[in-house]
Amino acid sequence: MAATRRDGSAWEPEFLVAIDDGSCIGCGRCFKVCGRNVMKLKGLTDEGEWVELDGDADDDDDEIERKVMSMVDPGACIGCGACGRVCPRNCQTHTADPPALE
Repeated sequence: MAATRRDGSAWEPEFLVAIDDGSCIGCGRCFKVCGRNVMKLKGLTDEGEWVELDGDADDDDDEIERKVMSMVDPGACIGCGACGRVCPRNCQTHTADPPALE
């Protein structure tokens, strides 16, 4: 899928398909630039289990090892790439040809 920019040059969207939870530091920069609610900050336990964060001050419970960004609605991604440009750890994977969603 390609589009044309105002200057006539071609542009091809690259969709977010993965976030490496081993590299993500949970800074939230990608979340802040994405207006599509593609990602959400979640907690990760020592056992590698995801924990929902409710926004309370007690999110720093002992059960949460660290906070990382996770994909919650990949179908909402429009392929603009803003999240990848602001990521300080380059932990996101984007592709022009994403796999079909179930």
